Amino acid sequence: MTTQPDHEIVVIGAGPGGIAAGVLLKRAGIEEFTILERAGEVGGSWRDNSYPGISVDVPGLIYQYSFARKADWPTAFPTGAEVQAYHQDVARRFGLYRHLRFHTEIVREVWDEKHRRWTLHTAADEIITARFVISAVGAFLRPKAEGISGLDDFTGTVLRPATWDHALDLAGKRVAVVGTGASSVQLTPAIAPEVAHLDVYQRTPVWCMPKPNSPVPRWFQAALRVPGVAAALRGMMLLGLEPIARLATIMPLAVAKPMMAAFDSLAKRAYRRYLRRIIDDPETAAALTPDYGPMAKRVTLSAGYPAVFNRDNVGLVADDIERITEQGILAADGTERKYDIIVLATGYEMYTDPESYVEGAVVGRDGFDLGRFFGAHGVQTYEGVAVAGLPNRWMLVGPYTMADIGWHGMVETTASHAIRAIVEARRRRASTVEVSEQAHAAHHAEIRRRGQVLRYYVETQNKGTRTYYRNSHGDVAYFRPAGALETRWRGRHFPFSDYHFDANQSRLGPRK
Repeated sequence: MTTQPDHEIVVIGAGPGGIAAGVLLKRAGIEEFTILERAGEVGGSWRDNSYPGISVDVPGLIYQYSFARKADWPTAFPTGAEVQAYHQDVARRFGLYRHLRFHTEIVREVWDEKHRRWTLHTAADEIITARFVISAVGAFLRPKAEGISGLDDFTGTVLRPATWDHALDLAGKRVAVVGTGASSVQLTPAIAPEVAHLDVYQRTPVWCMPKPNSPVPRWFQAALRVPGVAAALRGMMLLGLEPIARLATIMPLAVAKPMMAAFDSLAKRAYRRYLRRIIDDPETAAALTPDYGPMAKRVTLSAGYPAVFNRDNVGLVADDIERITEQGILAADGTERKYDIIVLATGYEMYTDPESYVEGAVVGRDGFDLGRFFGAHGVQTYEGVAVAGLPNRWMLVGPYTMADIGWHGMVETTASHAIRAIVEARRRRASTVEVSEQAHAAHHAEIRRRGQVLRYYVETQNKGTRTYYRNSHGDVAYFRPAGALETRWRGRHFPFSDYHFDANQSRLGPRK
């Protein structure tokens, strides 16, 4: 058996993170890498999700890579199809397709200490070996199990946003949309004019702000093509948000509490008045009004969602679902409604959930099991990308990572961190590079200390709110308590002394 791995570097996933990693590897002068993708095309969530009305909820000016700026978005907020085309264009322009291997799903990663490499097991029982692994599987891992009894009894059609059937004719159909998250907010007003009747089943009201999705003027597109203009505008946005992020991490909790309470109270009163102005029925407006603060759950953007409930063929059901029946949905109040189609917009398993990391799926040095460790000690990383006990491995979307104003900026930062460590290991001719337990623990302690205001806001002030910002351990692991500028700087300037670079076969010490 050869001791040489099949690949020096394997990137798992060809979504926004995998594309960023591939481009930045090339920019670092590294060509010996392979990107493994379980599907048949790049794009990740933007490839999978093509439901009616899908679009970005941040401006296109922000939602792009710094190395592949796009000036000609037709509208301020690009559609899902436009974003997917952008990802394909970037992958093609930077020559990533020759590095891609499609229809290859990695189900298990095991560190081989003897040969100093990762053994990657595919769903097809193939084994692929790699010296370094960059996991770019993304944030929205798998559609969440709905947990609704009777789903298999339904004789109609069940749709999910990530597997939308565009061949299905919605005209004249009775449709139920279960959930009020971002996908529901987008698809509900998009399909309402087509269907005979549509009911939205709401468990938690959502904050939904107007989306000013106007066409981008040609003069502005021309201005963005001038070198430095787009970068300057994005930089100004980051600079504008940086003081807010810094204040949230250094403000004493005693000072922050009354400020956050006042903010929530004012925001809820304003939003209540807003809904009453645009929704005809006062009871519907009241049912759509959240009882939690706007920062405790993802704020959605839509110009049409609240107003869609003014349509005669659209209803809101705020009662819990008892079960799915053969012909429809039985609500907790005993009312059964009949449907031809049920759309399950119930969200995803997230990268912040300990349960998302299955025991045995990632096993590192001395049998260190990532799933077991996260289950016992909570999700945690060093700088959002590395975990002590997992040599030569980084994740681009790890717990406590999001501190940017767009996913592309975030994955550029985390990919830069991983590639900087790989380049240094190659320069030192080290067979392994692993973050030290001391650096890992110190960083997580810093995250906990600096995140106390955010934790109080989500866990205490808005206690009981169903939100993926807080995981099953009660940790607010979605956000990194730091500004984007600080996070970017640390991603590119972390001290090499926080890592062990080892060129021999000696062990680094047992995992505590």
